[in-house]
Amino acid sequence: MKNIALIGYSGHAFVAFEIFFSQGLIVSAYTDKEEKSLNPYSLKWLGDENDAEVVEKLKAYTYFVSIGDNTIRKKVSEQLIPIFGQAENALHKTAIISRSMNAGVGNMFAPRVVINPLVKIGNGVICNTGSIIEHECVIHDYAHIAPGAVLCGNVTVGEGSFVGANAVVKQGVTIGKNVIIGAGAVIIKDIEDNKKVVGNPQRFI
Repeated sequence: MKNIALIGYSGHAFVAFEIFFSQGLIVSAYTDKEEKSLNPYSLKWLGDENDAEVVEKLKAYTYFVSIGDNTIRKKVSEQLIPIFGQAENALHKTAIISRSMNAGVGNMFAPRVVINPLVKIGNGVICNTGSIIEHECVIHDYAHIAPGAVLCGNVTVGEGSFVGANAVVKQGVTIGKNVIIGAGAVIIKDIEDNKKVVGNPQRFI
């Protein structure tokens, strides 16, 4: 397997590096708009992935889009997939993943994530540290389940939505596209597209 290049190099990328390291995989380079002064893993800066010369350099690597913002992660991924094919999945060795999970590519499964049977996950999804995704949930492309969040069974999360840290979503709830759920919120009813929700019980803002 080729070495891995991270697309984007800040806090989210540091987590991605550690995930790949846990599996014995080698991350040796990154792309970003500028060379980073904070480079804790001494990675090689290839340049900006929008530059033609950098695209040529990236052909020597497999890649992972390590950008936390859902919208930007989607944009960058859709730019790179036609050139390089699908991104790697980042799966930490402590994640507990049901063998019946059905997942796409470019996803992050951070430390101590639990994913139970018959879960479906799209592409470019972040399942962050300690999140719990119960049976038969469906998480669409470029969503982010933040640290400690709990999705009870049969929850659907729409494309590009964000479920905040330690939020809890009741069984059977459907969350639309591009929804933002605040940290610690308790979600007991369906949420339409493009809403912002906080609190226990949930309220719109």
